[in-house]
Amino acid sequence: MLKISWVRYLLMASRDHHHTKKSNNLSFSCYLSFLFLSVLCLASLLLLSSAFRGSTAVSSFSSKDNNALELKQRDSSQKEKTDLCDYSDGMWIYEPTMRYTRYDNTCKEIFKGWNCISSNKSNALDIIKWYWQPKSCDLPQFDPVQFLEHFRNTNIGFVGDSLNRNMFASMVCTLKRASNEVKKWRPVGADRGFTFLQYNLTVAYHRTNLLARYGRWVASANGGALESLGYKQGFRVDVDIPESSWAEALIFHDILIFNTGHWWWAPSKFDPIKSPMLFFEKGLPVIPPISPEDGLDMVLKHMISFVERRTPSHVIKFFRTQSPRHFEGGDWDQGGSCQHVQPLLPYQVEQLFCLERNGTNVEVRLVNQHLFRALKGSSFHILDITRMSEFRADAHPSTAGGKKHNDCMHWCLPGITDSWNDLLVAHLSHSSS
Repeated sequence: MLKISWVRYLLMASRDHHHTKKSNNLSFSCYLSFLFLSVLCLASLLLLSSAFRGSTAVSSFSSKDNNALELKQRDSSQKEKTDLCDYSDGMWIYEPTMRYTRYDNTCKEIFKGWNCISSNKSNALDIIKWYWQPKSCDLPQFDPVQFLEHFRNTNIGFVGDSLNRNMFASMVCTLKRASNEVKKWRPVGADRGFTFLQYNLTVAYHRTNLLARYGRWVASANGGALESLGYKQGFRVDVDIPESSWAEALIFHDILIFNTGHWWWAPSKFDPIKSPMLFFEKGLPVIPPISPEDGLDMVLKHMISFVERRTPSHVIKFFRTQSPRHFEGGDWDQGGSCQHVQPLLPYQVEQLFCLERNGTNVEVRLVNQHLFRALKGSSFHILDITRMSEFRADAHPSTAGGKKHNDCMHWCLPGITDSWNDLLVAHLSHSSS
């Protein structure tokens, strides 16, 4: 508008000069001076206007770009935050009015020693009124109908010790509430399994304590490397040979959930003097003999490599982190117990699991150190259930397990392994989205 006004003004001034007589006594020289100053002012204003307009355009462009960049960064940051949500960082929240509809204690797949409601554990009904709330996201309870629909024609295999069976039972009980057309069917090597016929979805459990093959070893009368070192008996662990219970599962299952750990720190099972772990590689004993910790590293290296080589590319693989035990006052065979009826407080968790204290339950974090190192660079997803579980000293069968000792290792069902499956489904949903 400024430019147009000045041009119009000059045209009017010129037209008045050439076509009309002036009504004043302004001399021709004054008029020329006026005209010169007017042109000079116009040029200056045009230059300033152009500079201002250019500056404004640059400023507007920069602002727009910055906004777009900020939006892009915000979206990227939000996506990254969603993708990398730390489900392990959170707290347990008690909801006294919570109505638990996932499944109940009538599910036949619940091992008797884990059925805390039927065993009348004092806090059995309270265990399921706590829900895990991550700090930076939500962990929804998985919908069994939606799960069955989404994973039609899918085979899911839990491979590991009895804690993976604990998790397997939770999933089966949950799915049975949504579909009762179920047939017992065990894939090759599986300890147990079920097929949900309407959806052609199979869930199976393959029992293995160490992942690697192991069995009793007795010294040979003809002598050998171990015999020469004074070994008379023990357990032979072939670090590079998978146990037959799951070796064939790799070509059958589309989703695999592995675990190992508890048996590696079990002197009552593998007494370091009377029945030590003796590791073999390529059929020969590892000399000098190594500790269970080093043996675990060798087994993880070989088993992870074996799985990577043998599984088809579409298979989704998880390795579950260590499930914590909550023995206090001694180990399971030393009078240890777990009498809590509410989740632990953070300082209690550290007292029980701090590595520096080297307590009864320190294995949980030790095993995880080995797992994280071994899984680095692999195609496995880590299913980190450890931190959320460390708080739940109240959720074990304890004396209600029907054993001569407190069961502070396995979990009541319904119970915390339901939350593990929530976490599994959250990861699967992300993987398939």
